[in-house]
Amino acid sequence: MYSILRDELIKTSDVIVVKVGTNVITCDNGRLNETRIEQLMSDIAAMFKKNKSVILVTSGAVGAGMGSLHLTTRPVEIAELQAVAAIGQGKLIEIYERFMNKHELCTAQVLLTAEDFADRKRYLNVRNTILALLKFVTLPIINENDTVSVNRLHATFGDNDHLASLVANLFDTPLLILLTDVDGLYDRDPVDPNAKLIPIVEQWTPDLMKMVAEKRSKLSKGGMSSKLKAAKIITESGGNVIIANGDNPDSLKDIFNANEVGTLFITQDNHMSARKRWLGFAVQAEGKIVLDDGAVKAVRENGRSLLPIGIVAVAGAFDRGAIVSLVDRSGNEIARGLTNYNKQDIIKIQGKKTSEIRHFLGQSLYTEVIHRDNLQVVD
Repeated sequence: MYSILRDELIKTSDVIVVKVGTNVITCDNGRLNETRIEQLMSDIAAMFKKNKSVILVTSGAVGAGMGSLHLTTRPVEIAELQAVAAIGQGKLIEIYERFMNKHELCTAQVLLTAEDFADRKRYLNVRNTILALLKFVTLPIINENDTVSVNRLHATFGDNDHLASLVANLFDTPLLILLTDVDGLYDRDPVDPNAKLIPIVEQWTPDLMKMVAEKRSKLSKGGMSSKLKAAKIITESGGNVIIANGDNPDSLKDIFNANEVGTLFITQDNHMSARKRWLGFAVQAEGKIVLDDGAVKAVRENGRSLLPIGIVAVAGAFDRGAIVSLVDRSGNEIARGLTNYNKQDIIKIQGKKTSEIRHFLGQSLYTEVIHRDNLQVVD
């Protein structure tokens, strides 16, 4: 029923980002499943030979390290996690490269941190490097740099579903494929015998997150909720997403052949500029500005700039030019943007009219706290 649509999405996507979770590429004992990895590389190689650009975002470094060290439980201490990741990352990339070389294609390891996305110049450098690799018909294999991301194994990206969404969001019309250990999104807990797989999601509703039944293993970090959040980011910014069962050895091949597997999430036709995508999704906010109801409506519904009169509170520590989160009185984030004033100055002028800025600050550099061109509404 949806095979024609799937085929069109594959043909029109400017890049295909495939994310594989730890459970997909490791055995029950934590060791890497080389048979499964070989099949993945074969399927991806076939797409390269059809002149499609593919990027692989992979988990598994910690799991591979645990297997090499014969560990049965994931370490808790940051230093130990980083050491295990360092041991596993080398083994992980070596196996990917070995199987891709069988198809006379190259791989490239790209290790990223949250800071690479938070800084605009580094963000663009990441994109340009990946584009150059694809030009060389080389598979970029992306993972978080666990050995230097001190906060990561507990925070920052949080999981590779979010990392995959940020990588996909570097491009205008991506197709993000999230391979996990379930068949897709069900209308209820999959253990329920009456549960039904949802083949396509054309419109986001609040009820989608209520369908999630979390299932985490001792090796992996993500769950279905993180995959839905990743899907929401991509569909809100012009891309499409498929969540499918990576335990099925034919799943990726079936997707590439436009077969109806998994759950397809359709773009919401909101084609943001690259800069707006960066503002809305790639950057962690340094502070919060709380808005009154009038300002919430002006920013979210009317596309207006943020004026000081609509501000009721400020939190965090940030300077002029920082990215801040705009929230309503209940703490719900409605937008992100680049602020024209630092925290101290915003506190002085919050709730005041634009004409009063000079009186309270001694000068009036900007009439808006955040200009609408530097704002991105988020849901």
